[in-house]
Amino acid sequence: MVPGSNPGPGIHLVFPGVFSQEAEDLYWIFCSGYAVTSGFLIVLEGIDGSGKTTQARKLVRWLRKKGIPARYTAEPTGSAVGRILKAMARRRNVDPRVEAMLFAADRLIHLEKTVKPFLERGFTVVSDRYLHSSLAYQSASMGNRRWIEELNRFAVKPDLAILLDVAPEVGLSRIKRKKSRFERIEFLRKVRENYLEYVERGELVRINAEEAIEEVFSKIIGVVEEFLERRR
Repeated sequence: MVPGSNPGPGIHLVFPGVFSQEAEDLYWIFCSGYAVTSGFLIVLEGIDGSGKTTQARKLVRWLRKKGIPARYTAEPTGSAVGRILKAMARRRNVDPRVEAMLFAADRLIHLEKTVKPFLERGFTVVSDRYLHSSLAYQSASMGNRRWIEELNRFAVKPDLAILLDVAPEVGLSRIKRKKSRFERIEFLRKVRENYLEYVERGELVRINAEEAIEEVFSKIIGVVEEFLERRR
């Protein structure tokens, strides 16, 4: 394999079950020919049912086909704190202040254990939710955005943050599993309003995510290509 050439399907597909994720990650760096310099943090945000997970995974595959080392990650994480948060999403009468602090703690773990190490190794990290999820959701729960912003001051700012914007009615109609307490139409309207305020501030790039998956993905690629071109 010549450095800089398309690295193909990845060693975990060529030799399934043989190589660890770490070996797979090293493979992508070697085959891409990239110098190990700091990578980029790209985040996909949006209300529930906006298609973040689908699009984030598609974006990672697209980046890898371009020869760019890329890593998918998500919040809440699989850490002990992240598992608590996922369980709390099914409960009622949760203190929103405690929940906000747990999200911040999970984000700190995410940054130190996953995001920063991969950025330092030259990966483009694609995160399915990140900082603006707390700013939008926890602000909707508590109504005290300044406190949420202060609580998350430690968080590394994403290099590119994209809002996959859908009306709450559309997002909820896509969710077929049992819904969490966050997945209520009035609540999601507040969350969406918060997200759109960050679009107006220039912190998020809005994409209409009510269209077909491939059409939405094409728009995401357009934004990402423009971003990468600027950063060359």
